[in-house]
Amino acid sequence: MGSGHSRMTPRAVAAATSGNVLEWYDFTVYGFLAPTLGRIFFPSDDHVASLLSAFAVLAVGYAARPIGSVIYGHIGDRFGRKPALLSSVTLMGVGSLLIGFLPTYAEIGVTAAVLLIVIRVVQGISVAGEYMASGVLIVEEARDRSRGFVGSWIACAMMLGCVLGSGVPALITSFLTDSQISAWGWRIPFFFGGAVALFGAVLRLHLSESTALSGTAERSKSPIRMAVREYWPSILRMIALLIPTAIIYFMIFVYAASYLTGRMHFSTAQALDISTINLVAIAVLGLAAGYCSDRFGRRAVLLFGAIGTLIVAWPMWLLMHQDSLVLVFLGQLGFAGFNAIGWALSITVLSEMVPTRVRCSAVALSYNACMAVFGGTTPIVATYLVTRTGDDYAPVYYVMAATLVSLLVILRLPKTAASAR
Repeated sequence: MGSGHSRMTPRAVAAATSGNVLEWYDFTVYGFLAPTLGRIFFPSDDHVASLLSAFAVLAVGYAARPIGSVIYGHIGDRFGRKPALLSSVTLMGVGSLLIGFLPTYAEIGVTAAVLLIVIRVVQGISVAGEYMASGVLIVEEARDRSRGFVGSWIACAMMLGCVLGSGVPALITSFLTDSQISAWGWRIPFFFGGAVALFGAVLRLHLSESTALSGTAERSKSPIRMAVREYWPSILRMIALLIPTAIIYFMIFVYAASYLTGRMHFSTAQALDISTINLVAIAVLGLAAGYCSDRFGRRAVLLFGAIGTLIVAWPMWLLMHQDSLVLVFLGQLGFAGFNAIGWALSITVLSEMVPTRVRCSAVALSYNACMAVFGGTTPIVATYLVTRTGDDYAPVYYVMAATLVSLLVILRLPKTAASAR
């Protein structure tokens, strides 16, 4: 890692990051369609109960990620980054197609809900290897002086997946009625996800393995065990570093989407439209953050993001609770700008914190544990906090507390961009 040359051609970057598009497309689609899926698979007279059930399935998928991190971390460190990439995108795509064909509660009863949960668990296991293997691969193959920028393309791909995940439902809601969406329209986004997976798999067939693995003598028979035994302090720091990035994303794009439609009475199309625009903003700003990290250092840019989040969190949440769609958009944009920094730098910083022989295992374990414990549960936590306290601003205090935890880790990072090997 950190050679003077790079094999990361535009085609190679596209191949490596394609699965991230599918991963975040799939989970974003599910989040935005949660109100509809709640009615279809978890019917209840209580709207909140149905919504919580749908969000619980989202959380279950993320809860399965630590299992996947063990499996795919082992594959990535023991057998190579490419095998992990090919198998993960294939399983994700199959899962999307199966959800598209899944019978509803009205057709087969509670079995429908059980099948949905099983599919989400399998997908959760498969996506555990996606961010890790693709991110580690392109960071390892990038030049030292451009590693932050190259790594930020992972975040860009993730946000592109999010854009598709919000844009496709937005397009469908523009052409179909609510009854048509409930009847069959909700299946279309999942079929589209299967097509994205096929495209990603074809691209990855010609992807080269990481040159960092050329020294096979370094490969451990049990890299995940070595990572936990020897590098557990680094793994804990990785998790703490990622917490606000995960929480803010799910707060402003998944929880807020249902809140805007259920409590603020904006239409689903309006909520999806502003989310789509702000996801594009994260993709663009993330590339800028990656570039700046190569020039000014990772810690400086991350400090700017953390301190900025603490300053603007409450005002931005206030804007997101106004009756004006423009003000809601600006509030979400403020969060999105700082959230872009966390996503853009995370894979590069995590990869630089541990050596090659356990890199996939450590990155996979930390990233997926964080997403399982803090990311996937955020909509449920936010809904519970608001319902329990009666304070619509309770979620923003959760964000600020998470940012303070992350700030403690950021302050201990090197002042300049690392050159880990």
